[in-house]
Amino acid sequence: MFDRALPRRAVRAAMVMAAAGSLVTSGVMPASAAEAGGRPPKPTNGPCRYTPTPDEPAARKVPLPPDPRHTPTRPVSAVLKTNHGDIGLTLDAAKAPCTVQSFVHLIRHKFYDATSCHRLTAYDRLKVLQCGDPDFTGEGGPGYRYKDELPTDLPPWPGDSTGQRRTYARGVLAMANAGPDTNGSQFFLVYGDSGLAPNYTVFGTVDAAGLAALDRIAAGGIQPVEGGPTPPVDGRPALPADIGDARIRH
Repeated sequence: MFDRALPRRAVRAAMVMAAAGSLVTSGVMPASAAEAGGRPPKPTNGPCRYTPTPDEPAARKVPLPPDPRHTPTRPVSAVLKTNHGDIGLTLDAAKAPCTVQSFVHLIRHKFYDATSCHRLTAYDRLKVLQCGDPDFTGEGGPGYRYKDELPTDLPPWPGDSTGQRRTYARGVLAMANAGPDTNGSQFFLVYGDSGLAPNYTVFGTVDAAGLAALDRIAAGGIQPVEGGPTPPVDGRPALPADIGDARIRH
């Protein structure tokens, strides 16, 4: 499915992947290793096992998330304050505790503040806004990675003769990745039902006001690129989608 960003490593490659029904991103690296000026930090010792990625520097330096012995299961409410309105999120810690733990950690360390969503797709079966890279390149991450918490209850994608695609429904919040167990900071918001292999962790939902904001962004279209299709179906939003700050609601 999606890689965390438009495949972090190559926007063009990501577009090809998206056309095939995938969301791609690149790996991420540890922020604290360079800070310490010594060896990279070790993975956390807990069920989430957040693992530094020294080969890919963090877009913004943050410590590894806490890795509690018992991961939280209560839902968490969050909001992305954007230039198109608030996008309210309900984070499902019962289904994706390690993902929610990381997402909340990044919000609290202001990782997502003053960032822009770098990818909008408008394929027949892939309609998402992808965010979470402070570098705005599709390659940025938090300096660590962690395991998948893949969904097992998504309905089949209508008309899929292969039986491999599932429906990521409008309103779903999920992680982009660069392959198995490579989650970092990039995530995508589904504004229209999308058919993807169930390779992306679903960790929450978007509220009605947030969906209205996503619809406004999607209605603005996608920035054209030389040699690309008309109208474009994958690329940067024509209307900048800026996250002023992200907050946990108490």
